[in-house]
Amino acid sequence: MKLFHISHTDLDGYSCQLLTKELFNNAIYFNANYGLEVKLTIKKVLELINEENKQEDIFLLITDLNLTYQESKDLNKSIDNLNKNGYKIKLQVLDHHASGQKSADTFTWYYLDTTRCAAKITYDYLNKNYGGFSSNDEWINPLIACVNAIDIWLDDETFNFEFGKVLLTMISKVREINNVLFADLNRDFRLYLLKQSAKYLDKKDANIKLDDDIHKLKKQFLNTNGVDNTLDNLSASFLVHSLDNIKDDLTVYYKEHKGLLTYTLGSISIPANAFLKANPDFDFFIDISKKGNASFRADGKVDVSYMAEKLANGGGHVNASGAKFEDFKETIDYFQVKNYMQEKLKGLANL
Repeated sequence: MKLFHISHTDLDGYSCQLLTKELFNNAIYFNANYGLEVKLTIKKVLELINEENKQEDIFLLITDLNLTYQESKDLNKSIDNLNKNGYKIKLQVLDHHASGQKSADTFTWYYLDTTRCAAKITYDYLNKNYGGFSSNDEWINPLIACVNAIDIWLDDETFNFEFGKVLLTMISKVREINNVLFADLNRDFRLYLLKQSAKYLDKKDANIKLDDDIHKLKKQFLNTNGVDNTLDNLSASFLVHSLDNIKDDLTVYYKEHKGLLTYTLGSISIPANAFLKANPDFDFFIDISKKGNASFRADGKVDVSYMAEKLANGGGHVNASGAKFEDFKETIDYFQVKNYMQEKLKGLANL
């Protein structure tokens, strides 16, 4: 069986995926926020399923995401069509948002329970239908209890609630690895932190000790060469290494200059400088946000203030500038962003 698991982008959503990763060896994971991301992610997953061997049993699991009635209706139709075409797909939504009631009343695959968080629902579902967690339950059960306490605000469960508060903040502040360019690495980072957090559950003042050590846990994950450094420098080194593996896919051109384009990376000063120094064949670095705000960096080989001014009425310094592209449209597909920017750079080169 192959699992496709879509979940929310918060503590509860990632905790659902922590659970399925313990049980499923053959799985592909996605995370989405509400609105456009949900629609685009479901579309992407359906495209991937359509490429699968029809002999493969497929389990499409969606957790901690409230699908609108129309989204549920469209998904039901798509899965029905695929199954009629010879695919073997099991669909299951595990939700705890009251706004999903109409979908739950209409579709048998939409399970709704507002009394438990999605991770607790998923935990119980996997125990009932997929054999549970055996010896790992010693840390999984109490960890999920903490997630449940903070997600549905059980402040009378003092230990679980206070530990859950630390978990909530920890997962919400994972910004060292970009979740668009490196979605799998970003998710692995969060799940690593969750698993490491479980080791604190039997300690006195567990929430305080975990809060004290989050910085250290982050550094442990990001340290790839065993040499200690600041979190910023370890993050930059980790990012440069990760970018190096996909830099050909991220390459754009302006005249004879070669550049790297990232999407939603944010705070690029340190990583952009580190990347350009480690890759002297690249002359500039551009990062663009979901709202079209762009940061430009260079290392003396091209004037990015000129690029920013001519491309989008921006400006700044020769090696560090910014601009906003008013006609940019938000997407979860990096290659749409790349095509957009390459056309802009091509137009600039022809001025």
